[in-house]
Amino acid sequence: MKNTVVARNYAEALLALAKEQKAVERYGDLLDALAGAVEVTPAVKAVLMSPRVRKDAKRAVLAKALKGVAPEGFVRFLEAIVQRGRQGILPEISAAYQAQSDQFFNRVHASVTTAKPVDAKLQKQIVTRLEAAVGKTVLPHYHVDAAVMGGIVVRVGDRVFDGSIRRRLQVLKRSMLHAGGAAS
Repeated sequence: MKNTVVARNYAEALLALAKEQKAVERYGDLLDALAGAVEVTPAVKAVLMSPRVRKDAKRAVLAKALKGVAPEGFVRFLEAIVQRGRQGILPEISAAYQAQSDQFFNRVHASVTTAKPVDAKLQKQIVTRLEAAVGKTVLPHYHVDAAVMGGIVVRVGDRVFDGSIRRRLQVLKRSMLHAGGAAS
């Protein structure tokens, strides 16, 4: 819980800087790439997480690695994270930043599950209808699950829109069982 709050605070600070520099997407991409590199590259993780490596050495490594790649403000932000020993929560900071930038751009992520892969034309129709329903830009993430049988299941945040054949069959079964129990 504490790391979530701290990560959100760092994300808010970076988002404010990014807005000022009109680089919200770019900072998000850089932060996501760095958090990913820390997670999957043992050498990077070892250097940044090791208590044996001095903080000024860590800051120097980051500055050198990001020179010419990332804006100076972004590098200074990372140096501040290292100085305060918060590099271990980079993935949480990145996730919080992405959530806040989605809010800034008025967009939501939607998990779209169908029984079979959908073509580009149908994907566009799905996005158009979802955007009309939620009133925001929708970033869809498509999944295939044969158990859906047909139709579509969409999850946007906590809301689920279930238009699957599986659900319709379940509703029909319940209504038939209920009707059969009432007739006795």
